Amino acid sequence: MPPPAVVLLLVAGPDFDQEIKALGATLRTIEQVLDVDKMKAEIADLQEQVAAPDLWDDQANAQRVTGRLSALQGELERFTSLSGRVEDLGVLVELATEEGDPDSLAEAEAELARLRKSTEALEVRTLLNGEYDAREAIVTIRAGAGGVDAADFAEMLMRMYTRWAERNKYSVEVYDVSYAEEAGIKSAEFAIHAPYGYGTLSVEVGTHRLVRISPFDNQGRRQTSFAAVEVVPVLEQTDEIEIDENEVRTDVFRSGGPGGQSVNTTDSAVRLTHIPTGIVVSCQNEKSQLQNKASAMVVLKAKLLALKKAEEAALKKDLKGDVAASWGDQMRNYVLNPYQIVKDLRTGYETGNPTPVFDGEIDGFLEAGIRWRRGAEKAESN
Repeated sequence: MPPPAVVLLLVAGPDFDQEIKALGATLRTIEQVLDVDKMKAEIADLQEQVAAPDLWDDQANAQRVTGRLSALQGELERFTSLSGRVEDLGVLVELATEEGDPDSLAEAEAELARLRKSTEALEVRTLLNGEYDAREAIVTIRAGAGGVDAADFAEMLMRMYTRWAERNKYSVEVYDVSYAEEAGIKSAEFAIHAPYGYGTLSVEVGTHRLVRISPFDNQGRRQTSFAAVEVVPVLEQTDEIEIDENEVRTDVFRSGGPGGQSVNTTDSAVRLTHIPTGIVVSCQNEKSQLQNKASAMVVLKAKLLALKKAEEAALKKDLKGDVAASWGDQMRNYVLNPYQIVKDLRTGYETGNPTPVFDGEIDGFLEAGIRWRRGAEKAESN
């Protein structure tokens, strides 16, 4: 008797045809919103500027041009790569179905899940259409209540954002870090040079709260500590913000490192105080006092512009009356004991594994925050 025939059973999976069509439709919408043709034209123009022999005669302009070119090329590559992967998925599914190959179909299903996630992330970018959303971001972190634990928490948050930038291949420029005496930092100010950095990271603004067994408490007690996050957009030359030099006090001091360590032997660090508003900005990342003052002025202007826009928004809100949704001050809890969870109090987004969050895996929180904010803006406009 001949052996029984082997029947190859394909486990029922997703409707690939429908899913791929849906992804294609979403990508076409994204292409229109991103205006890919305009993006390509700008890239071509910037490439001509970069090729000019006198580009670096003006270093500030050269950095702006090369930075913009790099950012646009990255955005275009992200979109075209995703489009190509969707096309490749269609070919893979077609071949796997014709050949009755369950392994290839399983691979296709896994790739479909990855494509859904990547497309959703890119789609979120299309929600960033505010006046300054496309700008790079300046992030300020300050330790709040909680003593040494709060200073340590502030440093944990700084690492979280810089690791997020590294994961996405964005550069970080640290302007100033004020180290605490025992551990951690009192404050930090740094720029994240990312396209749509401000629009993306502005949802992080507010008070962050950490609950854990304090590593600084000999009795092993649970400690609650707080840190504040502020995000403002990097200004461009076209932004209108005037500063009266008579209203700015300039102080110079010696740059310092952890534990009060002296970094420079000269008083190169600069602190600017805007007297009318009380805004204070420090910069000590450069060896030159003039360079530090120029960097500090960039941050000061960004904060004054943000303050101006916030006052205008507050006036509009007062004229309109209360709205249903608003950003609360305390926006996220990081609980490490007695259980583990990181939860956003506005969006409800949460994860039970804080370790990767502190290591920069915060895209889920950012995307949820952007969608939440868009919903709040729509509710406010109705």
